[in-house]
Amino acid sequence: MVSDAPRTAPRWRDVPRGVWALGFVSMLMDISSEMIHALLPVYLTTVLGLSVLTVGFIEGIAESTAMITRIFSGALSDWLGRRKLLAALGYGLAAFTKPVFPLATTAAWFVAARFVDRIGKGIRGAPRDALVADLSPPQERGASFGLRQSLDTVGAFIGPLLAVGLMLWTLDSYRTVFWIAVVPAFASLLLITVGVEEPRGHEGRPRQRLRFADAGRLGARFWIVVGIAVILTLARFSEAFLVLRAQRAGLSVAMVPLIMVVMNVVYALAAYPAGVLSDRIGRGGVLIAGTACLVAADLVFALGTSVPAAMVGVAVWGLHMGLTQGLLAALVADTAPVDLRGTAFGVYSLAAGIATLISSIIAGALWDEFGPAATFFAGAGFTALALLGLSIMRETWRRPGAVAGPPKS
Repeated sequence: MVSDAPRTAPRWRDVPRGVWALGFVSMLMDISSEMIHALLPVYLTTVLGLSVLTVGFIEGIAESTAMITRIFSGALSDWLGRRKLLAALGYGLAAFTKPVFPLATTAAWFVAARFVDRIGKGIRGAPRDALVADLSPPQERGASFGLRQSLDTVGAFIGPLLAVGLMLWTLDSYRTVFWIAVVPAFASLLLITVGVEEPRGHEGRPRQRLRFADAGRLGARFWIVVGIAVILTLARFSEAFLVLRAQRAGLSVAMVPLIMVVMNVVYALAAYPAGVLSDRIGRGGVLIAGTACLVAADLVFALGTSVPAAMVGVAVWGLHMGLTQGLLAALVADTAPVDLRGTAFGVYSLAAGIATLISSIIAGALWDEFGPAATFFAGAGFTALALLGLSIMRETWRRPGAVAGPPKS
């Protein structure tokens, strides 16, 4: 049952050391990934001559692959009781993929590298999130997920910022930027190897046979969270379209990564306070506010055609991410059985992965056929429907046992 009494907000010092370490691991890998991904859509369309629809397919397949892979790694982490091992494997695969980007000479190599890199992300995602949940006391769960998301997102704006500086310094040498991005990726692998410990009691836990029937134990509250995530993911397509919209508005190639910098600065600043607030007042109201921000961002991108408009739109988009992404992860942890947390994060990511593929393909098709405004108007429409549904469902979350917040400790 969920208590309606106000909760005492944890200080950042109260967040477990292992969660901090995982946050910095995520930060370093995101610095590496975003140095590459902030430039990749422009490189593919301007240097290699691919269409925006093709980029939509590539991004949709890459991101959905990452999310779909999580269902297997999550379930395996529940069976093995060794979440760190699988998380480190995923970070290692991503690190060893990074040198392919500066070495690639054709679009096929870039697609293959992006695909394998996202498999690494998929392998590490569910075990890492389940590890955060295992390490965090229930009353600090929102803060823990928010902190990890904030540190992850710090890397997501440092990476593009470095890409901007290096592009200016090297006179638009994409490959030089891609080579430098290899360094933080391997630093991330080193940190998780030596700086994160498996929670006591996990190693040596009896291994249970993996069964599809376990999905039935996840319960209605968990499936409600999955439904919410799917709706929001259908409404929010790949951020590659934000980069392309900014370029269409007149932002130079060297400065295009600033779009990701602005988004992720706002994202990082909002994620931890949003998690703390959800620990105090419940998850529902914060999630609705974040969804409303996505409607506003889509409308700004649809109606605005200038660089300042693009910057405003991406800032509001980042606020939406900060108010929703860590929160949805905390909701999964709130509603899943302890022994099935890895499986739960995997199922959640599978559903979101399918929605990501669909939304990115639709966005690319609308862009090529009707222009960028149509893409963002469609996003606003989907999100408005999601907002309406969330507002109606909020009343059910107020009932005992609903998904308004973490379990009473």
